[in-house]
Amino acid sequence: MRIDAQIGSDPTRAAQRAELLEATDYDGVWISERIHDPFLGLALAAARTRRLTLGTSIAVAFARNPMTTAQLGWDLQSISGGRFNLGLASLIKPHITRRFSMPWSEPAARMREYVAAMHAIWDAWESGGRLDFRGDYYQHTFTNPMFIPPPSPYSRPAVHLGAVGPLMTQTAGRAADGLLCHPLTTASYLNEVMLANLRAGLDSAERPTGAVQITVFPLLIAAETAESFDVQARETRRRIANGASTPAYRAILEHHGWSDAHEELLLLTKQGRWTDMPDVIDDEMLRTIAAVGTPAEVARILEARYGDVASRLIITTSFNRDADGHEALAADRESLLHSLRDALGRNEH
Repeated sequence: MRIDAQIGSDPTRAAQRAELLEATDYDGVWISERIHDPFLGLALAAARTRRLTLGTSIAVAFARNPMTTAQLGWDLQSISGGRFNLGLASLIKPHITRRFSMPWSEPAARMREYVAAMHAIWDAWESGGRLDFRGDYYQHTFTNPMFIPPPSPYSRPAVHLGAVGPLMTQTAGRAADGLLCHPLTTASYLNEVMLANLRAGLDSAERPTGAVQITVFPLLIAAETAESFDVQARETRRRIANGASTPAYRAILEHHGWSDAHEELLLLTKQGRWTDMPDVIDDEMLRTIAAVGTPAEVARILEARYGDVASRLIITTSFNRDADGHEALAADRESLLHSLRDALGRNEH
């Protein structure tokens, strides 16, 4: 299993942070699309690193069209020397229609066609042939030599899809190179629900079992001191509460019998009571969703939960470096990395 880091999306800090993480012996870095465009930070990080894989975790697919995303993926693959992973997700309807003012319908079917359209574009660029993609949601039927990038010595970027529900997970099996698990995903939900849907997607496309790489992005509290534990626990409860209030992720809560918690959290969001939401997350939810303990204990928990199923594991390192306790948190993350190396029995690249 490869051990990667999630870094903040601020492009003014991404390159320096990635360079430091490469020296610290991480295998890759990922940037999410939140308040900054993730592609900008990754382009800058690519210029300052030589070994790290670089990926979006995730970029919002439906905020762009397939041509735009295909071009970004192609360019990042070239800039990075073949180290780029294109992680995409649909997000949820309010973001797409009200924040990005873009169309929304049948997200799983649309995503499958989106990926197919990107591959058709890359096919045309690689072969010099005609671009003639005609789908239900996207049509790409025009290009000429002036708009085709020069040949690349690298393969097209791997496409990873973020998924939670059955249809999008099946879409990852049918069309993607990788599955990006949401941080709310528990080991039980992954093993008992998602893997069956992933296999169904693989089977429907007659693809082999290992065709899709699974990347997990677990929430964790890895602390040596009470101060560090308190900082991490507050943030982790907040993140769980935010995700658990979202109807798109309700299936995870239902799997564990936590539907009442989802309804309570959803009501609190409608009332604007954001600061009350973390109190809904009890210790059972916290320890089922997150890995909790000392760095050595968390490493053993993560190995037990994901060692047999995941190809990559992402550790969040994008904490507020100006907040109280950040130095202890940074030390705990470094200790966790070393403990994971020991637990996974992988000390070389």
